[in-house]
Amino acid sequence: MSLLPILVTVWLFLVGLYGIATSRNTIHLVSCLFVTQASTYVFLLSIGFRTGGTAPILGKLPPGAPLVDPVVQSLALTDIVVGATVSALILVFALQAHKKHGTSDPRSAPPMRG
Repeated sequence: MSLLPILVTVWLFLVGLYGIATSRNTIHLVSCLFVTQASTYVFLLSIGFRTGGTAPILGKLPPGAPLVDPVVQSLALTDIVVGATVSALILVFALQAHKKHGTSDPRSAPPMRG
């Protein structure tokens, strides 16, 4: 594994974390969560990448051919699906909080009561 995907992963993660820490808008906060989660996609796909690797479809490969790991790719796809679902749910909560309190700033909203 080369150093470039790791650097891109760390950069995306830090940019998303900085956006989360400095966000004054709920929609911006959710967008920064998207960016932070994108760093996990890059990391998972960089782990599963192999130069010259092919899909592990047995029967069509010569012996000793380099194969890519399909488990890492399926984890990345699962991460994308779960991330989209959670992000949609958070955006609905942000919309409802904006309707109820009239602001999208998480710092000026009243505290939650349970």
